[in-house]
Amino acid sequence: MSFSKPNYSAATLTTTRVTPAPVSGICVTCVDGCEGPCEIGRSALKGREVIYPAPFGTITSGSEKDYPVDFSHFNIQGTAVGAVGVEADPDIARFPNVDTKTAVGADGSIKMDFPVFTGAVGSTDIARINWEDAAVGAAISGVIVVAGENVCGMDPQAEIKNGRIVRSPEMERRVNAFKQWYTGSGGIIIQANVEDTKLGVPEYVIEKLGIEIFELKWGQGAKDIGGEVKLRSIERALQLNERGYIVLPDPTLPTSQEAFKAGGISEFERHSRLGMVEEESFHKSVEYLRKVGAKYVTLKTGAYRPADLARAIKYSSDAKIDLLTIDGAGGGTGMSPWRMMNEWGIPTVQLECLAYRMCERLAKKGAYIPPMAIAGGLSLEDHIFKAIALGAPYVKAICLGRAIFTAAMVGKTHGKLISQKMDLEGEDIEQGYLRLFAVGAELKERFGKDFAKLPPGAIGMYSYIDRMKQGLQQLMAGARKFALEHVDRNDLVALTKDAADVSGIDYVMDSDAKEVDEILG
Repeated sequence: MSFSKPNYSAATLTTTRVTPAPVSGICVTCVDGCEGPCEIGRSALKGREVIYPAPFGTITSGSEKDYPVDFSHFNIQGTAVGAVGVEADPDIARFPNVDTKTAVGADGSIKMDFPVFTGAVGSTDIARINWEDAAVGAAISGVIVVAGENVCGMDPQAEIKNGRIVRSPEMERRVNAFKQWYTGSGGIIIQANVEDTKLGVPEYVIEKLGIEIFELKWGQGAKDIGGEVKLRSIERALQLNERGYIVLPDPTLPTSQEAFKAGGISEFERHSRLGMVEEESFHKSVEYLRKVGAKYVTLKTGAYRPADLARAIKYSSDAKIDLLTIDGAGGGTGMSPWRMMNEWGIPTVQLECLAYRMCERLAKKGAYIPPMAIAGGLSLEDHIFKAIALGAPYVKAICLGRAIFTAAMVGKTHGKLISQKMDLEGEDIEQGYLRLFAVGAELKERFGKDFAKLPPGAIGMYSYIDRMKQGLQQLMAGARKFALEHVDRNDLVALTKDAADVSGIDYVMDSDAKEVDEILG
């Protein structure tokens, strides 16, 4: 079987005329005269524009490759015996008493009410438009929100002097949206890539905006090149070209301007440069961030080859950073080359298992292992349990990119609908929210008169996390683990021999073999 679906996808708004050949994805009979609804055909007309999922700015996208081993190839072990973390008493060991709090930071001082945080919400249109919902949702949920790369550089109103950022109203908006609702748990992380570093973003957000957690970025699971967005006006393309970004096609060329005016091209692409990882420069960067005032320094790395994963873990260990996020293939993004998203990188399960082995090697030497987070195609409470168990005791949290955004966007959409209805009927928006959201009454009691000021997307995100909390509590109670720190690899069983070989988790038919022999005599 083929794990991939080349040449047609809902992500690129393409299809085939008849059943495609499984390897090429081309119709088994490609007919002369066909208008070409497939990726090849669309590329014959629009070329490089078809590389990316569409429509840009209103979607997130995730890989559709059917990887040979994923989290569904493991099940969670349950037991009828005992309880870990509480007294083994049916009146005490109840699932609502399961503790789902976690902590990251080298000293464990970044407290989180639930072990998830957002993916990096960067400079794409969909990230900008939905930031307030995600940031406020994170604040009231007691989790972390991450402002991704290029926010300052993409800000049309940014003030830049001598190549350095002086002020960014967009970054200020993002930071203030979180801080306004922050209640003491979770936090906001600002991320930087090559362009951000050149622009002086670290110094600006730390010294001027009071950011305590700063993240260096090596990459992500959806792509192994720098970030990119699409630009729909030649003025914007020229502005970002002048700021030093890679803009394609070159908007300063008369041929590009002519093609845009004629409609042959309808957009430009802004690309970030590739980062070049070196051990010495990494340590210097960490030291510099701490020197300018960063209380915590974190690292985000992507689905690169195993040697790069080893570098990330070893360098992070030596630098004693506060969080290492490892993003596997199969996850999503707001903007990435579609075939790259499907066909490059190490999938999440394999990447996490490699990371576990590497951490075990370092731990046996007495090395510091930074708190770790796993990302890449995860969305619900069983994923959270499995990913924490598979990487235990090193994995402390899960990065949910598209999943959290989905909840925020759905909440926002229904909030708009209910607001329109309230306006027509002359009712109070607060009553509309109470009818719309299951958590509405709870949040009203918590925030009082400020309840109606909450962005509806933030309420949707809070509701989604609240659902996952109860779901995770139920799964953990079934495994008789009453705090996250007690979840371990023995709480999983591999359903296939391949999954067992990849992970080192017992195959289902071999699980508990020694204890079974002891019980049966």
